[in-house]
Amino acid sequence: MGIRFVLLVNKQGQTRLAQYYEYLTLEERRALEGEIVRKCLARNDQQCSFVEHRNYKVVYRRYASLFFLVGVDNDENELAILEFIHLLVETMDRHFGNVCELDIMFHLEKAHFMLEEMVMNGCIVETSKTNILSPIQLMDKAS
Repeated sequence: MGIRFVLLVNKQGQTRLAQYYEYLTLEERRALEGEIVRKCLARNDQQCSFVEHRNYKVVYRRYASLFFLVGVDNDENELAILEFIHLLVETMDRHFGNVCELDIMFHLEKAHFMLEEMVMNGCIVETSKTNILSPIQLMDKAS
């Protein structure tokens, strides 16, 4: 398994989206999120986007007011995960039109759906923006 979790966090450290691909209790999730968010938000722009924490490698990237954090195994390719984060942002941009924190908050189910289309059981299974967004567009037409 490659990806262990995906977090979208605002500049104040509030989690806006969390998806885990391994079982953790709520207390473990809260503790892990708090530690990782504090560690990543405290870093400046000149530092690299990779942080080792516990038995994870955390790859993160800031887009506007949102931080995208992805926890992976230690043997995972960091640059590939940065590309995955960029693909996720581009996909959300295409659907929402310049994605922001409010888009995630008001359309959380769509953001989760996009992530679920891209990642299954911790493995990236889809990278085509068209294939990722077509079921969402069909749901939008039906409603």
